[in-house]
Amino acid sequence: ILQHWDVFKYVTEVFILVPALLGLKGNLEMTLASRLSTAANIGQMDTPKELWKMITGNMALIQVQATVVGFLASIAAVIFGWIPDGHFSIDHAVLLCASSVATAFIASLVLGMIMIGVIIGSRKMGINPDNVATPIAASLGDLITLALLSGISWGLYKELESKAYVNPLVCAFFIALLPIWIIIAKKNAATREVLYSGWEPVIIAMAISSVGGLILDRTVSDPNFAGMAVFTPVINGVGGNLVAVQASRISTYLHMSGMPGESSETAPRKCPGPCSTFFSSDVNSRSARVLFLLVVPGHLVFLYTISSMQGGHTTLTLIFIVFYMTAALLQVLILLYIADWMVHWMWGRDLDPDNFSIPYLTALGDLIGTGLLALSFHILWLIGDRDSDVGD
Repeated sequence: ILQHWDVFKYVTEVFILVPALLGLKGNLEMTLASRLSTAANIGQMDTPKELWKMITGNMALIQVQATVVGFLASIAAVIFGWIPDGHFSIDHAVLLCASSVATAFIASLVLGMIMIGVIIGSRKMGINPDNVATPIAASLGDLITLALLSGISWGLYKELESKAYVNPLVCAFFIALLPIWIIIAKKNAATREVLYSGWEPVIIAMAISSVGGLILDRTVSDPNFAGMAVFTPVINGVGGNLVAVQASRISTYLHMSGMPGESSETAPRKCPGPCSTFFSSDVNSRSARVLFLLVVPGHLVFLYTISSMQGGHTTLTLIFIVFYMTAALLQVLILLYIADWMVHWMWGRDLDPDNFSIPYLTALGDLIGTGLLALSFHILWLIGDRDSDVGD
């Protein structure tokens, strides 16, 4: 629906922001969920004082990260939009900046509160938060972020003609709040370390997602491939959710045996073989098999829902479903394998996988998912599976 709104038509760079900002939930909320799940599982949130300290420090931290990454994502969108076409509009650049920073900030605030509630609730009910918190963060993250981005960018686009000063004011307001969040995050020992060292994965992940956004922008802008817009959040969301659950589980499993960097029996591997990742009797290998098997029924439900709601511009033919499923299975297979290697590699390098692995994995999920989907649409077009109703 959103691809037909004026702001998406006339400021197409907003498409580049979509994977970068939807990816933020992977960078921030899912790492928050993974961090707090591990803390809950190893008993660091049992007293009210410890709990309050963890909550305030972590909420302040994700506000800092959201504001900075939202700002950088808008710069990336401006650059990626400017390079292919060669024209630059300062009004559009400020609109992108204001939309991106406001969306990132508000989405992180809302999702952070939901995450804390879910983790405390899971703990009280005796459920492992690792299995619940990360997928909820991922799915709600997509919905809330996309709704906010479209609403805010549409509102600010409307203001461009009559009140041009609104956009710079919005940027300045959220950036001015930064010092307050930095001071609060610094007071907590657990978040202070992430405040100093946790930028690299978040920023690299945003850049990777922006490349996925560039692919999306180029593909959706072509009327022949307008149908891709409806499937992109689905394929990226499912891949990101599944790999985040796996990374969070492996990380908690490693934390239970010691601290990052300690050579334990659980993390001896350099680069695992596909057999050890998917076919061994190890507990993490079993969960990888379960997560991989969820792909087909999960996507069939989504495809049926999209079809019954008459969403998108693509007729769901058998050949389309085969290509789509192949792309989805390949994406999750690659991601689960990379997760198994990456979490153990980071653990051996004295890096906490809760903070470092999920941003990379969800961003790679966005890039691989968007790339494979675009490739599928191009192949289908070449072999003659062309929809008569594309663009209706």
